Amino acid sequence: MADSLVIVESPAKAKTIGKYLGSKYIVKASMGHIRDLPKSQIGVEVENDFNPKYITIRGKGSVLKELKDASKKVKKVYLAADPDREGEAIAWHLAHYLDIDETDSCRVVFNEITKQAVKDAFKSPRAINMDLVNAQQARRILDRLVGYKISPLLWKKVKKGLSAGRVQSVTVKMILDREHEIDAFIPEEYWSITAKLEHQKQNFEAKFYGLNGKKKELSNQNDVDEVLAAMANDKFTVAEVKEKERLRNPSPPFITSSLQQEAARKLGFRASKTMSVAQQLYEGVELGKEGTVGLITYMRTDSTRISPIAQEEAREYVTNKYGATYIPDEPRQYLKKNSNSQDAHEAIRPTSIIRDPETMKPFLSRDQFRLYKLVWDRFASSQMSSAVLDTMTVDFNSGSATFRATGSKIKFAGFMKVYVEGNDDDTVEEYTLLPALSIGEKLDPETIDPKQHFTQPPPRYTEARLVKALEELGIGRPSTYAPTLETVQKRGYVALEEKKFFPTELGELVIQLMEEFFPEILNVEFTANMEGNLDHVEEGTEDWVKILADFYETFEKRLEVAEEEMKEIEIQDEVSDELCEKCGKPLVYKMGRFGRFLACSGFPDCRNTKPIVKDIGVTCPKCNKGHIVERRSKKGRIFFGCDSYPECDYVSWDKPTNKPCPNCNEVLVEKRNRSGAKLKCVSCDYSEEIIEDENEEL
Repeated sequence: MADSLVIVESPAKAKTIGKYLGSKYIVKASMGHIRDLPKSQIGVEVENDFNPKYITIRGKGSVLKELKDASKKVKKVYLAADPDREGEAIAWHLAHYLDIDETDSCRVVFNEITKQAVKDAFKSPRAINMDLVNAQQARRILDRLVGYKISPLLWKKVKKGLSAGRVQSVTVKMILDREHEIDAFIPEEYWSITAKLEHQKQNFEAKFYGLNGKKKELSNQNDVDEVLAAMANDKFTVAEVKEKERLRNPSPPFITSSLQQEAARKLGFRASKTMSVAQQLYEGVELGKEGTVGLITYMRTDSTRISPIAQEEAREYVTNKYGATYIPDEPRQYLKKNSNSQDAHEAIRPTSIIRDPETMKPFLSRDQFRLYKLVWDRFASSQMSSAVLDTMTVDFNSGSATFRATGSKIKFAGFMKVYVEGNDDDTVEEYTLLPALSIGEKLDPETIDPKQHFTQPPPRYTEARLVKALEELGIGRPSTYAPTLETVQKRGYVALEEKKFFPTELGELVIQLMEEFFPEILNVEFTANMEGNLDHVEEGTEDWVKILADFYETFEKRLEVAEEEMKEIEIQDEVSDELCEKCGKPLVYKMGRFGRFLACSGFPDCRNTKPIVKDIGVTCPKCNKGHIVERRSKKGRIFFGCDSYPECDYVSWDKPTNKPCPNCNEVLVEKRNRSGAKLKCVSCDYSEEIIEDENEEL
């Protein structure tokens, strides 16, 4: 007969933990939060120290009755929600509902769902940490005040359905500011001169470095002509050879933000998908005879700390698999990412490095395997030796001009044998080995290639870049990145096109109003400081009520001014040239989650909508009559199809071209990945590189 009840958030977590604890424990799930602020009203008594008025979440009645009944049949109730502020708040709400004294030892936390970690946690239950609860309450109330005070104002003055949020508004402003930077950018001309050289049948390149012994930038054609004249068709003479050894250190194990960034770069995952799949790996996967096991540690963390036990296990594994040279003399220690990072958790790592990705592959879905491999590779490499690179720099003199060639090779792979961190530019690091050259040797250049370039504007934010920027600026916390990015798209403030964020007209209008009447909400430093204040509440050094009172004093005055001075704005839909096929009225442009679409201006009488299609200038390879257009799936993914659909059902995820395969005459499609772009045949193995003009966008 069970004598203890354990309450967690999800059925998957309950299933895993239940197997570890045995028959003396009943494990049930609360299905997330059980209480929250009401949706129909602000739910905060501002005049009464911001007292929140929590209500039971609709639909949770049967779950709560089940938990209440189960709690009456046992001697002890343990609350085992996730080990963070939100989990602590869930435990606190459950304690109130089940009449559990929050000072009792009822709270159990574990950073990983493995048999040993769970059993150890139940040996030392603790009281509910009210500092964590108050930090979560303060965030929830703060966001409720901003959202429920500003949003009705926007509905009244602009349009129903609009909303403003403390973190989401700053995020939209960052995307908008980047767009303004791009619009204001003035390209500047610059040139390069590249010489192609050969030595002992090995080809390599040298780039212009300087003139008359000094480094020189090439700003225009005149500068190039000056260099070419100074060279006077002279041979390239080796003037200096530098060889040195360089160490490259591994990246630290993942924290939430870096996991989201790297999953976006390497796997193409949205932040929300990364967190969803990581949750599955954390809560437990069925591993055949081994049973259900949590494969990774808790995935909402900003700490890079690793437990000594996990480090020792990793060192032993690496030594056995790769040899003793692949581990450093001492275990690697990684410093906190920033001063606000909390060390209550570890970094994200596999619960056991022994469970390597290939061994786990049969038990995992494709997405689970790819993310698990990413986490495993990153952790394993973080504990490995530095890579050793041999670098070589050679200066050549041609007349009074100096050209420089650089090369490198991997002397010892170290951590790079397992994993190398990606980058936001979608470039792959290449290692070019230079031939053995001696001072005084003379080489004849095969070609001298001057080329004009133009500076590029700053890139638009991808999800990876935006998460990185939010983290660096101290905006939001691990649990907020994914929902924030989802919200700003759902509201129609930004659109994600070709994996880049663009602000919409609606987003720009809302930010303009916010900047005029609520500048503090959009102030990056103010928002980051507020996150710091919430951290201080968690640490027990700040009073959450005082933080809210200090904020609300100014905010209330801003609201009064905005109510009186904000002008009503009528947003006119942009009318297209197309007419509705159903009622004949003009179609207008609307903004949805996945960008713009066409809708009937006769709404709500006529609800006809249609996607905006883009003709890519390619004849359909199936019917040879229609044109290929770019479309979006229900999930927002771009695909290509014939505009004669449904008469012609041609469809392709890859962009088709008008160019036939020289081998079999089938269609060639564009394939793009981190190593570049290629044309590939849909039928045979033929492929060719796509040479793209770097100044094409200009």
